[in-house]
Amino acid sequence: MSDRIGEKGTISVRLVNEALLELRRQGFDEAPLLQQAGIAPALLLRPYARVPAQAYARLWRAIAAASDDEFFGMNPRRMKSGSFAFMAQAALHEPDIGAALQSMLRFTGLLFDGLSPRLERQGSLAQIVLDDEGAPPTRAFAYFTLWMMLHGLACWLAGRRIPILGVELRCAAPDYLADYRVMFSDNLRFARPHSRLLINADCLALPVRRSERELQRFLAGAPGNILVRYRDPQSLGARIKVYLRNLKPERWPDLEALGGHFYMAPSTLRRKLALEGQSYQGLKDQVRRDLAIARLDGGAGNFTELAFELGFADSSAFYKAFKKWTGTTPGQYRALTHPDDASS
Repeated sequence: MSDRIGEKGTISVRLVNEALLELRRQGFDEAPLLQQAGIAPALLLRPYARVPAQAYARLWRAIAAASDDEFFGMNPRRMKSGSFAFMAQAALHEPDIGAALQSMLRFTGLLFDGLSPRLERQGSLAQIVLDDEGAPPTRAFAYFTLWMMLHGLACWLAGRRIPILGVELRCAAPDYLADYRVMFSDNLRFARPHSRLLINADCLALPVRRSERELQRFLAGAPGNILVRYRDPQSLGARIKVYLRNLKPERWPDLEALGGHFYMAPSTLRRKLALEGQSYQGLKDQVRRDLAIARLDGGAGNFTELAFELGFADSSAFYKAFKKWTGTTPGQYRALTHPDDASS
């Protein structure tokens, strides 16, 4: 197996090692688990190696079966095998994503020790807050694994990706962040007072679109289908976003030039993006949104300059687009996410 990042649907071996960490501490023999997953042990010694997302999913299932814990042993109480399926079954019968998330969070709070998750709405933003202040911060991998289950299930129930505006964690930043940035958001912040995930509050009204029959197929393929469908670091859409981030917005190509860069006809590129539930315009909006949020979180206060930097004709166009992306204006977003700045 090669180290090439270009392989479709891959996960860094650093996350594989993270998944095995608690089992190693407990004295589990990881060799049969890696064999079941089809992961060569020698790869784990190569920090830049990657494994197929489906191999990572097989490892997840193998660990859950061996330890009767779907959460890699990262909480004093096990997430016994079948817990995720039970949570999904309950959420399926809710009318919309807001109610489904409430159901998931109630179940998660009952499941884990030292964790009181809640869903809050603040104006046009919604946040999933993980209250665990009574205990030392856990490692980043544990938080991100829980986000993956909650957000991934919500995306599947809605039948579309729910954009993440930002993630804040109580713990220190881990040594490796690249896959987390692709899976969740470029806007990751650490050593914060609370652990929370921010989304547009309008997403809470999205209807649950799945059936019992679809649930059985989903569970048969989980968690690999979440990793690939909603978080494929090597999908065409993800690669286009990386390409756009490396260019100034005024130099972004049109669809024909973009197709040439990726060695495919514009119609083929459009069709492949559609299969991923994406469009080129949507990807450009996502990159502009992520850049805008990152700059605001970094202290940008001159919105006219920021509008020009992002390739907008004027600040009013930027305000209109930002409100469409996040449900709030740039100034309101700054006030919601930086309350200390607003009160100083």
